[in-house]
Amino acid sequence: MVVVEHLAFAYGDLPIFRDLSLSIRRGQVAAILGGSGTGKSTLLKLIGGQLVPSSGSVAIEGQVVHELDADALYRLRLDMGMMFQNSGLFTDLTVYENVAFPIRENFDAPEEIVARLVLMKLHAVGLRGARGLMPGDLSGGMTRRVALARAIATDPKLMMYDEPFAGLDPISLNQVGSLIRTLNSALGLTSLVVTYDVAEALKVADYAYVIGDGAVVGQGTPDELRASSDAYVQQFLKAAPDGPVRFHFPGPPLAADLRLEAEEPSL
Repeated sequence: MVVVEHLAFAYGDLPIFRDLSLSIRRGQVAAILGGSGTGKSTLLKLIGGQLVPSSGSVAIEGQVVHELDADALYRLRLDMGMMFQNSGLFTDLTVYENVAFPIRENFDAPEEIVARLVLMKLHAVGLRGARGLMPGDLSGGMTRRVALARAIATDPKLMMYDEPFAGLDPISLNQVGSLIRTLNSALGLTSLVVTYDVAEALKVADYAYVIGDGAVVGQGTPDELRASSDAYVQQFLKAAPDGPVRFHFPGPPLAADLRLEAEEPSL
């Protein structure tokens, strides 16, 4: 479904990926794990065509995303669903109108058909009864579930989740995790879950990649990752303070910075 080969990308002088390769099989729930700043959300933008790689390629069902013209990219995106990190709901629209929006935007469907589709999607996430509420009336978990209903409104083939577990209480977190797994099977999706929440990701994923230092540093089924002898993977999975995962952003030694500061003339 998704093939990333030798991907390189940088924001100006800040390199994000240097040689990233991975593949997501059709029907899989795949997790992309990594710490803050490792490029997880950037990878989703490259898959969706919002960013263009410096080198390498991203292909979806054989189509190289950054080689498509605007019309072809638009058609490809109709097969993608996206659950944003901050949910991204329209604050001035009701729950019903939020879910109806992508259907009306992309298809010339009669309102009775739109209504049935919206109610079916909301029912799938357990919020059919909340259709008249505003986003500001919802809890964090309910907001994520509405965002999920909107993401599947157009029946995509590929679902992408950007930090779906962040900031949720234990009950909401478990609900969202179960929905990802259930909807993937029920709707025949391929799902890509980007997160730093190791425990939840390994509960729902069939396969997982750990990225760091611009490349894949570990991959496998949840059991294979837990059994990995790689120091980077083990430090990340166990949240250990010591290991190859850096805490400090690269820079000169502190003593050098302090000496430079002391030598600068005062104004």
